Amino acid sequence: MNRLAKNKHIIIYGLSLAVMLFLMRWLEYRFIIIDNSLELYIAAIAIIFTSLGIWLALKLNSPKVKTVHVEKEIYVYRNNGPFLLNEAALAEVAISRRELEVLQLMGEGFSNQEIAQRLFVSLNTIKTHSSNIFGKLEVDRRTQAVDKAKKLNLIA
Repeated sequence: MNRLAKNKHIIIYGLSLAVMLFLMRWLEYRFIIIDNSLELYIAAIAIIFTSLGIWLALKLNSPKVKTVHVEKEIYVYRNNGPFLLNEAALAEVAISRRELEVLQLMGEGFSNQEIAQRLFVSLNTIKTHSSNIFGKLEVDRRTQAVDKAKKLNLIA
């Protein structure tokens, strides 16, 4: 059953070619026996092949889009008072004060270049700090680092 589903378009194409061959032979028979005009015979063939071409073009160009629904937890951060840094979590992940500054600026949405300009350091230094932060927080991207830091109350 799976092979039929995989090769559905090929089977349909083959069957349509067989039907067209049958129609062409039938039209040829009708042409010889009834002596239809040549223009009608050519028009029938043109319509058949044009229809097949349109159908094939639509099948080949149709988007192969698959809708996927993803359920994901969404965390809502509420500020019920002044922000208190979680010193225990800060000590546990061993993030330095400078790395914490970089992390806070990441959380505010600044790029590496903007962070480097604000902290008066080179871009490579910020990239090194970012890499250290990702390793210490065990994440792969900036958004994950900011999200985890907010969960741990390392940044506001």
